[in-house]
Amino acid sequence: MAVVRNSKVDLAVNGDNAYAYVYQPDDDAKHPGMVLIQEWWGIEPHVLDLAQNLAAQGFVVAVPDLYHGRVATEPNDAMRMMMMVRENVDKAANEIIGALDSVKAMPNVDPKKLGLLGFCMGGFLAYTVAERYSDLGAIVPFYGGGYQPTEESVAHVAAPVLAIYGTQDESISPADIQHVEQTYKAAGKQITIKTYDAGHAFLNPTHGMGNKQAAEDAWPLAIGFLEEHLQ
Repeated sequence: MAVVRNSKVDLAVNGDNAYAYVYQPDDDAKHPGMVLIQEWWGIEPHVLDLAQNLAAQGFVVAVPDLYHGRVATEPNDAMRMMMMVRENVDKAANEIIGALDSVKAMPNVDPKKLGLLGFCMGGFLAYTVAERYSDLGAIVPFYGGGYQPTEESVAHVAAPVLAIYGTQDESISPADIQHVEQTYKAAGKQITIKTYDAGHAFLNPTHGMGNKQAAEDAWPLAIGFLEEHLQ
């Protein structure tokens, strides 16, 4: 794997306090760029570990901090912080789009190859931003709940989607997953649904919800999908 360097960049959106962490291969080659969107906990080590892993495999990755420095440690705090984002989706979407634009402008990024990857709340936001940002080559939402698309809302989605869920996720019903799949296909969009015998947030091992077997299959699957469509 490549040597990775990291930095922090300001995002020219929503005033002066928006920023993202950037992880990228330490070389002079051109790479596909992508934005990784946090879970409801915030920018905890697990999120940055994933960004580091992606950068080591050849991606330039920006991780916008939608909580602006705050990290939840208890579910009740995470819920409150997530609801603040969900109540102002436009603000969060603007920061994610700002991160995408920042990555696209980097000299070592192929601007035609941008990906979007999100988890939990970030999965919902990945879907949401994909409806607004047509300059994407691949979209991977992990267990993105609360998303109720219409054929009209997905009309501008321009990239293939790999949507990953756990069948034991009590926050996302089979009907919700079916609705997403049917809506995208009815609108002529490319979507692949992959489910695992696991609960919510099964990729994250740090809060008692991780599922090692599912994670060991889903993460390489996501990377392979991104490589197929971005590299």
